[in-house]
Amino acid sequence: MQLDWEVSPVISMRTPLARAGSSMVGEAIEVVAAGGMVIVVDDDDRENEGDLIASAATITHEMIAFMVNHSTGILCAAMDQERADALALPPMVSRNDDPQATAFTVTCDAKHCGTGVSAKDRAITLHALATDGLDPGLLRRPGHIFPLRARQGGVLTRQGHTEAAYDLVRLAGHVPVGVLCELVNSDGTMMCGEQIDQFSSRFGLLKISVADLIAWRHSKRDH
Repeated sequence: MQLDWEVSPVISMRTPLARAGSSMVGEAIEVVAAGGMVIVVDDDDRENEGDLIASAATITHEMIAFMVNHSTGILCAAMDQERADALALPPMVSRNDDPQATAFTVTCDAKHCGTGVSAKDRAITLHALATDGLDPGLLRRPGHIFPLRARQGGVLTRQGHTEAAYDLVRLAGHVPVGVLCELVNSDGTMMCGEQIDQFSSRFGLLKISVADLIAWRHSKRDH
């Protein structure tokens, strides 16, 4: 399948700020469905970090620039095992020693973008990853996007940001490829706790937790 390599129009990232909780998961899904982004935090005894999450199908280069400016700069794309296999994106290593067992694949860029590192190029690559039936030959490896293999069952199987991104985009009705990046402070330290709350308030971004998403899925019998 060939692609229209044009980048989507701008979709606002600003959404009404609301108190986190499982009742807010439905709103978070609506935000993602509309092409916006949300913040997802994990447990205090896990990474204790917050990730910006959006849909790969609708992300814009403006949103990517925002993500890069407020994160480590590493953009990941969460997808299921079947899509990763179909796109010829094998695990990055044969033995995964990551403390959280984050399932990185080989990195990639879209074949017909530039160097792959600009916000526009990364948007093109992410749109490609969210294109059903994409010829894996239209990707080049290595690249500047870090695909992740989400566990089957999503957050009900593994309580990580990878699965949260995958679940949110799936529940939003988009091609299930979620973009995620880890929030950092201006001094390069990881953002956590109250710092994430302040960031959420400053930019009007809805915040939920992985635990909220798990509770919501159980309440909706989404198993």
